[in-house]
Amino acid sequence: MAGKNPLQKCFLFIILSLNLMSLHAETGQKKTYVVHMDKSAMPSPYTNHLQWYSSKIDSVTDPKSHEEEGNRILYTYQTAFHGLAARLSKEEAARLEEEPGVVAVIPETRYELHTTRSPRFLGLERQESERVWAERVTDHDVVVGVLDTGIWPESESFNDTGMSPVPSTWRGVCETGRGFLKHNCNRKIVGARVFYRGYEAATGKIDQELEYRSPRDKDGHGTHTAATVAGSPVRGANLLGFAYGTARGMAPKARVAAYKVCWVGGCFSSDILSAVDQAVADGVHVLSISLGGGISTYSRDSLAIATFGAMEMGVFVSCSAGNGGPDPISLTNVSPWITTVGASTMDRDFPATVRLGTRRVFKGVSLYKGRTVLSRGKQYPLVYLGRNASSPDPTSFCLDGALDQHNVAGKIVICDRGVTPRVQKGQVVKRAGGVGMILTNTATNGEELVADCHLLPAVAVGEKEGKVIKEYAMTSRRATASLEILGTRVGVKPSPVVAAFSSRGPNFLSLEILKPDLLAPGVNILAAWSGDMAPSSLSSDKRRVKFNILSGTSMSCPHVSGVAALIRSRHPDWSPAAVKSALMTTAYVHDNMLEPLTDAAGAEPSSPYDHGAGHIDPLKAIDPGLVYDIGPQEYFDFLCTQELSPSQLKVFTKHSNRSCRHSLAGNNPGNLNYPAISALFPENTHVKAMTLRRTVTNVGPHVSSYKVSVSPFKGATVTVQPKTLNFTTKHQKLSYTVTFRTKLRMKRPEFGGLLWKSATHKVRSPVIITWLPPL
Repeated sequence: MAGKNPLQKCFLFIILSLNLMSLHAETGQKKTYVVHMDKSAMPSPYTNHLQWYSSKIDSVTDPKSHEEEGNRILYTYQTAFHGLAARLSKEEAARLEEEPGVVAVIPETRYELHTTRSPRFLGLERQESERVWAERVTDHDVVVGVLDTGIWPESESFNDTGMSPVPSTWRGVCETGRGFLKHNCNRKIVGARVFYRGYEAATGKIDQELEYRSPRDKDGHGTHTAATVAGSPVRGANLLGFAYGTARGMAPKARVAAYKVCWVGGCFSSDILSAVDQAVADGVHVLSISLGGGISTYSRDSLAIATFGAMEMGVFVSCSAGNGGPDPISLTNVSPWITTVGASTMDRDFPATVRLGTRRVFKGVSLYKGRTVLSRGKQYPLVYLGRNASSPDPTSFCLDGALDQHNVAGKIVICDRGVTPRVQKGQVVKRAGGVGMILTNTATNGEELVADCHLLPAVAVGEKEGKVIKEYAMTSRRATASLEILGTRVGVKPSPVVAAFSSRGPNFLSLEILKPDLLAPGVNILAAWSGDMAPSSLSSDKRRVKFNILSGTSMSCPHVSGVAALIRSRHPDWSPAAVKSALMTTAYVHDNMLEPLTDAAGAEPSSPYDHGAGHIDPLKAIDPGLVYDIGPQEYFDFLCTQELSPSQLKVFTKHSNRSCRHSLAGNNPGNLNYPAISALFPENTHVKAMTLRRTVTNVGPHVSSYKVSVSPFKGATVTVQPKTLNFTTKHQKLSYTVTFRTKLRMKRPEFGGLLWKSATHKVRSPVIITWLPPL
């Protein structure tokens, strides 16, 4: 069962080949490598690990280079895992990997950011949220570490009024620098650090004219995610009048520690790993990481290794799934100890309309508010420069320098979505003399509408509407249109809907582990913003706002991080796996019309490969009834099923010298006690039956009885034993088995659910059955 199927092997070979090609294009050039060390292998003559690490680097490098280049070591890691980051040539890295005590040498990876109504939409009204947080005085002691672009401390979202003193157990600090002083931290922002050595080693010194070499956030992304996690309530929050109301984070009484790891040129793994290591040492309870850097095997994924160490220390880790949807197998951050979050819409949007000269009206969205206003009811000339209404081409994307003023001046220009940022297209149109823009989705985005703070009157429309509008512009000699921006609308149906951009499964590293884990709001999210950046993030945009509306799995990840902080405050003794289980088993899979969740990419029902266990339900997650718990040793035994060599496994054992105990029955990774159940039938058609085992822990009423039900499948019968679980004490553990018997090998995976129901609780697990194609 542990063997990889041919598709997986091919997929991993392509990934690794691409990684190696991109990171080793120039052999002689110095690059940053993350070096994982076996802490226990340090020889006795050395008094500390830095001394040992330095000798290792010296042993593989030319002494003359040290005089010319200075110290090669950028960071040492000692809490979540053990090792260092150092500048090495490819040849030096290869020699170092052969040294005793060196577990792995992994090239630097460049990561990208996965870029008010949500508390109400999630059921966290003011009364409910306050009630949840009023349970204990210790609630204020939950600290969420946010790895991002820093923080804008003056934002009202980080007001610490009414918060208790910072707990003495907190070990973090506030680092100072340009634009950031000690007093910028308070009882809400309890820590702020910067990590740039890896970034500067790869790109050169930070230009302090362009960004702050301090925790201060120029970009805005980090401020937005931190406020989504734990922002204090701010009345009257809005973006240029849109989304007016009270903005608050998921856990408004939690504290924030900002770890700035992202800069203008990206986020580098050596810096990210140093931040994870430091955050764990500082004492964070939750880590929120809205970043992604592709996918690698577990033993070559430094973030997976670092977060394994964080999990061992009891830290819950939430990561964004990525914005690679709707393409399948587009996920990042797929390790089972990470909670991987996809994005969904909410029941609020920002409607706008396009009215053609034919009087036909099309619905869209927009966040435009500016001095340029199109006359209401007036029709303006309409132009589309593409050659085909159905398939975009280079001329249709409104790229910089691509528009001729003679063709667009005084007109509304149709631009296809893609290639360049959406708002930048409007800037191009405006510079060429256009008076407005219609942004049309392509097949990639389908009918998903993302509102933007445009620089000129602009409306975004779906793919179907876009085709009709483009066809009209291309075939009518005097095509005209008018645009109208209608403000904010709530109560939108259906919602939630899976965002088309949200990255999709399956998880090809381990098909037995469902990813993403769940969905959270990630479309048109209002939260705090940097005072140094325009809402459009364009340098030519001189507008400044206190709040901004963004979309991306970067926005959904902090929702889950904040809810995890809520759960942690109520249940401080729960493991990270128990918190994840509570989130997954209480998630819902129907929208506000009581229909199955749909996919914005095509308006078809979504599957667990799109939405995971479903959409988060915070209030239910706080009281889930049962949890599927997993300890560090069980996660390690899962890794033992993944065809990793002893030396590869060692990168996960540095902290505790773990060994494979083979606790997963049949050495089957599907027997990891995960809240989702995935039966993977091998290529061998003689294997007709499979049994998976799960154990649940009672965290609800001491005495309770749960009965099971499971959805029907076309390709297999599913039997659960026992059919009833009778608990007599709290924290009691009971096990059950799920047996799958093939009736008909299906060409596609089948999806369903398994539900344990008591008088007070429902505990649901998604079920996936996959038959690998015969060899």
